[in-house]
Amino acid sequence: MKSVFAPFILLPAAAAFSGSSAISTRGVGPSTTTLQAVNGIWNTANDFGKGKFRFYDGLDSYMKPFPDEDRELYPEMFKLPKGTYEVPLAKPCGIIFEEIEANCGVYVADLVEGGNAENQGIIQKGDVLVGITAVQISGAKWERRLIPARKFGFDLVVDAIGSNDIKWGCNNVILMVERPGEADREEVDKFLEFFEPPGDTPWKLPV
Repeated sequence: MKSVFAPFILLPAAAAFSGSSAISTRGVGPSTTTLQAVNGIWNTANDFGKGKFRFYDGLDSYMKPFPDEDRELYPEMFKLPKGTYEVPLAKPCGIIFEEIEANCGVYVADLVEGGNAENQGIIQKGDVLVGITAVQISGAKWERRLIPARKFGFDLVVDAIGSNDIKWGCNNVILMVERPGEADREEVDKFLEFFEPPGDTPWKLPV
């Protein structure tokens, strides 16, 4: 079993992250559970690195551009699912992750005594990493996004943590963790679908 000690910092190559399914963000009626975004949250081609959603700094601030209509229709998208915690941490994080399966998912095996995570007091041993902020670079442009991480392995977690560098305006890395016994995995995965990067953006996840 691999483990990753979160203080490690390793900046990814420009194409370190990759994408899967696209999300519909326009023309969604109230009979569905998909949240509509007037301009979409993902940027393609020349729009990469621009717009209201280019820098993720927490769920509340990220969702501010959405109108009240969306908040009424899709209230579940404006709060974290039960048993899920969003934790901004300065680096080094002070977390030891272990892989759940080889190159497929990590959980918190331990916290470093006196480290940032332990001092903050939110993350617990056994929590499963389901989301993480990462910086992607395309040419001279860049974005920081929250990326679903349930299938991330050892190396991708290290790369994602390391990419949150001060030179990109990052004074922390934001982890989203799921607490077994409190969270409903299906509900969490449904929530995270909104943050899945489409395949036609520079975000391409090798998972």
